[in-house]
Amino acid sequence: MKNIVVLIFSLLVFTTTIRAQQSGEKGHRIEVTIPSLSDTTLILGHYFNQRMYVDDTTYINNDGLAIFEDTAALPQGIYVVYLPSQNYFDLLIDEDQYFSVSADTSNLVRSLKIDGAEQTRKFNDYQKFIMDRQEEAKSLQEKLQKAEPDSDEAAKLREQLSAINDKVNQEWQRLISENQGNMLGLFIQGIQEVEVPQFEIEESIQNKDSLQRVKRYHYYRNHYFDNLPLDDARLLRTPFFASKLENYFSNVLPQIPDTLLSEGIEMIEMARPAPEMFRFLVQFVFNYANDSQVMGMDNLLVGIAEKYYLSGEADWADQEFLDKLETRVKELKPTLIGSKSHDLKMQGYNGEYHRLHEIAAPATILVFWETDCGHCKKAIPQLHDLYQESLQDMGVKVFAVYTQGDQPEWGKFIEEHGLYDFINVWDPYRQSGFRENYDIRSTPTVYVLGEDKKIIGKRIAIEDLPGFIEHYININKP
Repeated sequence: MKNIVVLIFSLLVFTTTIRAQQSGEKGHRIEVTIPSLSDTTLILGHYFNQRMYVDDTTYINNDGLAIFEDTAALPQGIYVVYLPSQNYFDLLIDEDQYFSVSADTSNLVRSLKIDGAEQTRKFNDYQKFIMDRQEEAKSLQEKLQKAEPDSDEAAKLREQLSAINDKVNQEWQRLISENQGNMLGLFIQGIQEVEVPQFEIEESIQNKDSLQRVKRYHYYRNHYFDNLPLDDARLLRTPFFASKLENYFSNVLPQIPDTLLSEGIEMIEMARPAPEMFRFLVQFVFNYANDSQVMGMDNLLVGIAEKYYLSGEADWADQEFLDKLETRVKELKPTLIGSKSHDLKMQGYNGEYHRLHEIAAPATILVFWETDCGHCKKAIPQLHDLYQESLQDMGVKVFAVYTQGDQPEWGKFIEEHGLYDFINVWDPYRQSGFRENYDIRSTPTVYVLGEDKKIIGKRIAIEDLPGFIEHYININKP
């Protein structure tokens, strides 16, 4: 009797699935059968930004059957079925979202059988194909390690390895060609690296190798997204897209804020037709700038903030975030690398007044400090030592701003450490606006100004100042 009930239930499920597919009903129903599992749970998740996010959790019954279903269709992408044993297998989800899966825990990928979703089945076939080629290559590599490097055996093994690579490349091209527009075609295309050509360079050209590398680099950079259509949000739910994006920003592009800003905007605009991708890329570039430890990266942050967030295009951001961001942008803008520094007229240690912009020097160190700051007590004397050792000989001046109001303590510190080489100033009446215009959140805060008093460096470690300034002066010599 039990077998009859199971048969009727199976027929009912099959009929329901077919009826849903024929009627074009939206939603999804994925039946997963793993006979060796029972009375436990399965998790369905998807890849996103180098992580896995859970979409659904379902119960697997005593017959090893679990069903993920909902009236809403799943966004297309690469999904994960996660077992209690922490083992898992991937599923490609395309338009066909009413299908069944069966698997054996002894080898999930190889035992996987897909019924009802052609693209999902093809993806699993591709996984098995790659696993077979990897095993073949591993065996050949082990033999190659034992063979004499210049022997006929080694040459033959290398030919066999090359043949495996050719076979994989041919399979990639076949799948891309036969699955244009489908999730499988997008996936296979997306994992391909850009093929960079060798450029013809005349023999008379000096440094041919260097020129070849430069040309190949620019080709690779300009064609990086050829296989990654940024107006297709399905890429977001793959295990490789976020890492390729990270590689582009961290390793391919030079870490120059203005370059990253222009390239970032160009990339974001390519994604504008796909709102989900557009939002992701805006957030990615903004977070990249916000998390970066590279000096001057706030130029990138401010540029993205003004173009997308503060202009009203980031309709996903709440007002509290936007208000805080607007305040932060106002604080940062006066101190961006390349900006003209705010002039300061301040009272000196001996009572006379000094103006920052009247200092004649190839470079000026502007440092804000206080006597109660433990770090300042070490950093300011260290700066003075470096000034006397090398910075003074470069013609550098130090405009040292005391940020507090305790003049006796300030004077005592200057005298104890002999800081008479500095232009020591303070603002007893708080009229200069130094806090607002130099984003003083902690001390010591260090800026380096060029001869024209534009900001060329900020928040640099004291010990790095001589090398930084020497490099600046050398590259700006007439």
